[in-house]
Amino acid sequence: MAKYNIVDLFAGVGGLSYGFARLPEFQILAANEIEKDIAAAYHLNHPQVEMINCDINDLTGEMLEQALKGRRVHVVVGGPPCQSYSTLGKRQMDERANLFLQYKRVLTILKPRAFVFENVTGILSMDRGRLFPKVREEFAQLGYVLRHCVLDAVDFGVPQRRERVFLVGMRGENPFTAPEPTHGPGRKPYVTLKEAIGDLPPLENGEEKGFYQGEADNEFLRFVRGNGAQVLTEHRAPRNGEHLVRLMKALGDGQSKDDLPAELRPKSGYGNTYAKLWWERPSTTITRNFACPSSSRCIHPRDSRAMSIREGARLQSFPDDYQFYGCDGTKRLEIGNAVPPLLSAAIARQMLKALEETN
Repeated sequence: MAKYNIVDLFAGVGGLSYGFARLPEFQILAANEIEKDIAAAYHLNHPQVEMINCDINDLTGEMLEQALKGRRVHVVVGGPPCQSYSTLGKRQMDERANLFLQYKRVLTILKPRAFVFENVTGILSMDRGRLFPKVREEFAQLGYVLRHCVLDAVDFGVPQRRERVFLVGMRGENPFTAPEPTHGPGRKPYVTLKEAIGDLPPLENGEEKGFYQGEADNEFLRFVRGNGAQVLTEHRAPRNGEHLVRLMKALGDGQSKDDLPAELRPKSGYGNTYAKLWWERPSTTITRNFACPSSSRCIHPRDSRAMSIREGARLQSFPDDYQFYGCDGTKRLEIGNAVPPLLSAAIARQMLKALEETN
């Protein structure tokens, strides 16, 4: 029987919920997500959770009370949209940059024993380094003792380098400590692209295939293919124009546009655009644009094509039976904005330890 009840804010497709849902000591009671299709995707994977599909600015105590049915909330988790903080974006102090105040408002309503606030590392330098201390100050005003850490998903078995900040607050003492990495120097080797997606059949431009081409022959594949399904879904290469196809085929492993012959080289774009990933390394950080070669390094190193939705999900460590909903662009948004499930599992285990220690 669950000991600790959870509400997930800015829930997205449920990447952060995943780790907590896997532990029997936790029960996720309710979640809030503004986008209709993304809320539907969350519900597909967490059907027992009461989904409140609305703007968090409109989320009232009455709505939460109705969803919770009188049950007490022990932990709130969630990460406000990170576009305002991301070093890849415009980094402006807009309305989204202050959504942490809505997170605080919900904390004042629910009064949980603990919370987990997740975001991109860009929040540490936002507003000339003044924003994160302000976030901490706002939460400390509610009586929470705070700890924060920066974690890289690749250190926890995710085949992708993806740094995130986790701010954990607890009432009274706070014994939360960052999880110890499981992968890296002196530990298990990092999971490479080849190990993560090498069992998926090769695709040509615009092609789709619905079967696996290899066995689950490593720890990561045994995790993502844990249900034993033989039918592969969402493995379809986006269709690109002939010039872009020639460009992608001209690139070698890990090469970028600057390595292209002059007649193929794009005249604009950053150094990591029109760039192939490395087959024998983890992926660089993926975004919602992981199928767009002109956006960032995301070209398939073996097949010389844009990445499929299934490959993007694999690089985030979503199991193959995890469901996404909406048009392809929405599915990529659901994947690219998520907390990697294997990273959320590491956080959930540490939160459980901290809660048990303070009982």
